[in-house]
This record gives sequence, C-alpha cells and structure tokens, in this order.
Amino acid sequence: MRITIAAVGRLRDAVLRAPYDDYVGRLGWSVALKEVEEKRKLTGPERMASESRLLAEALPAKAVVVALDPRGKTLSSEDFAAQIGRWQDDGVAELGFVIGGADGLAPDWRRNARLVLSLGAMTWPHMLVRVMLAEQLFRAQSILSGHPYHRA
Repeated sequence: MRITIAAVGRLRDAVLRAPYDDYVGRLGWSVALKEVEEKRKLTGPERMASESRLLAEALPAKAVVVALDPRGKTLSSEDFAAQIGRWQDDGVAELGFVIGGADGLAPDWRRNARLVLSLGAMTWPHMLVRVMLAEQLFRAQSILSGHPYHRA
C-alpha cells in the first residue's frame, strides 16, 4: 500500500521535521508528503476553496481518502490499525490523508472522504498533525505486525 499525505503549508521547522522523518523512515509502507500552498491573499472561504483544489491535485486519482478534521470520528490506535488492515485486505493500493490549513478543510472533503478522522477534541497546529499522523501510521503498522512498539 502506498500512502500520500496531502497537507497545506510547508513543514520547515527542523524540530518537527525530525520526528516526522523518523516515523516515516521506519514504515514499511511507501509514504509521500505532498505539501501545497496558496500564496495569494484570499478571504477565508476563497483560500479554503483554492487549498481544496490544490489538495485534490496532490492525491493519486484512485486513493481512498481520509480527511483529518476535528469534527471527524475519533478512533483508538487499535481501531485505526484495524481499519488500515481492512483496507489492505481489500486490496487498497493508494491511501490518501488530507490535512487542511489554518481555516480547515472545505466541506466537500468531509462529505466525500471514506473516513473523516479526528485526532481529538483539541485544536492542533496543522504542522504538528503531520507528526502525529506519521506516529499513528507507524503504530498501526506495529499493531498489525505484532511488533512490541504498541503496548496498550
């Protein structure tokens, strides 16, 4: 399975980039980070719509899409791993995670995603969400393979 993380903004902070790279480097799945930026000065709704187009262009055409959104479903690490395992068993070749910018994701992402996932009720900086997602992907892989990293 190949994974694409499409995210608004560039992860320039070396302090955050290091753990992201570490977790992704340990994954057996191929992971591509596609970062998009809207540089024009637009209003909130205009920016969200433009970012939505850029995110859609960053994803493989046939990817199963997971939208990260605070209004989404919260899953335990075990349930997240089980969902990824089901997709693998079903032959899903491309999995795409979408992370919005400061204004969030356009409503279409929530309507059309296979899964709308929340990392909790708190608001997280969208740059930190990449690190948290990478860690949970590594944890899911560890759970699925029976590796002792996950000890819940």
